[in-house]
Amino acid sequence: MVLLIALLVLGLLVGWIELRHRLRPASPLTMRPLKWTVERQGSAVQVSGVLEISNPHRRMEVFVPELRVEPVLLGKVDPSPLQLTTRIEADHPDEETRADGYWAAYIVKGRQVTRAKVSITIRDAEGSDPLDRIDTLWADVHWGNYGPFGLLQRRQGVLVSLSRPEPLTSSIAEFRLGDNCRVLPLRTHLLGSLDDPIEVLRTYGSNLLQPGDVLTIGETPVAVMQSRYRHPSEVNPGLLARLACRVFHPTSSLATACGMQALIDLVGPTRVIAAWIGGLMLKLIRVPGGFYRFAGDQARLIDDITGTTPPYDQTIVLGPENPNTLCERAAAELGVAVAIVDVNDLGRVKVLASSRGCDEDLLQRALRPNPAGNANERTPLVLVRPRQA
Repeated sequence: MVLLIALLVLGLLVGWIELRHRLRPASPLTMRPLKWTVERQGSAVQVSGVLEISNPHRRMEVFVPELRVEPVLLGKVDPSPLQLTTRIEADHPDEETRADGYWAAYIVKGRQVTRAKVSITIRDAEGSDPLDRIDTLWADVHWGNYGPFGLLQRRQGVLVSLSRPEPLTSSIAEFRLGDNCRVLPLRTHLLGSLDDPIEVLRTYGSNLLQPGDVLTIGETPVAVMQSRYRHPSEVNPGLLARLACRVFHPTSSLATACGMQALIDLVGPTRVIAAWIGGLMLKLIRVPGGFYRFAGDQARLIDDITGTTPPYDQTIVLGPENPNTLCERAAAELGVAVAIVDVNDLGRVKVLASSRGCDEDLLQRALRPNPAGNANERTPLVLVRPRQA
């Protein structure tokens, strides 16, 4: 009888949490960057792009009372001598664009789309080439959503590569010797949501590929190219997230309320509660890692802030979506095996996904020394070649 009452109370609690999760304040609006370009204008550099705002809801109308872009410059030297000019033009389907660039509050009706044109000009006050100082621009978009849910202040970043390294060729590639294999980290530009994963693999790897090679890419770069990152201000942690996060080790990405809420938003509160209870029961019989087994792969793949390279170090990065499908598509186009991996400096190698026929034992041996590094090497691709190839 006591057990039945306990189960009933637990069921009511789970139902209440699930209901609160579904009723949390949320806006249906989504924003995605369309094509962005980088052009020279004399000694200046102009970055232009479009932000598309969509409302998939059938009936709800949502206001966008403000939208602004704060550009952040990234490079290896001090960018302070550079001057920035930012302009935003509303490109609404039913209103004319204001000549003064003022963003007038706008209503995005149900199943409608609007756009904002962004132009950022970069000049060096000393007349030098701005790209001598920087190679990447992070367009930090701040925009408001106002509707039945109240007022939400939202934040989303778009990374624009201003310059890119030349792909390696066979004549200059210097492989490292590994355990019955050879390994070559491949330097790329800083990757973002404007990049396509397969195109990145082709650009930086196709000149070098031979039959028997395996081309790997880190799981975090794949996730950011899929736009699977969120600023913590976009995450609204509930009571469950605030309580559940406290049982994790402080270094875990689930040890913060926002990190845990990101997982809840992915898999739902019911699964997180079940994983927490199941993990506790396994821990009583000294079986570790139960929570991650029950909560699914995303629980292990979430990187909280500081967990990735700048500028994503200020965001929560989720795990990649449909990694196996991506590997199969990439392998078919490139003609070699492709794998998505998660490697750290402790010698831990996890092959998240791989194409058919991929030699995962080879990857374990080759990647254990972590040739890609975990700092700012910008070598998210690693080419692995068996010694006999």
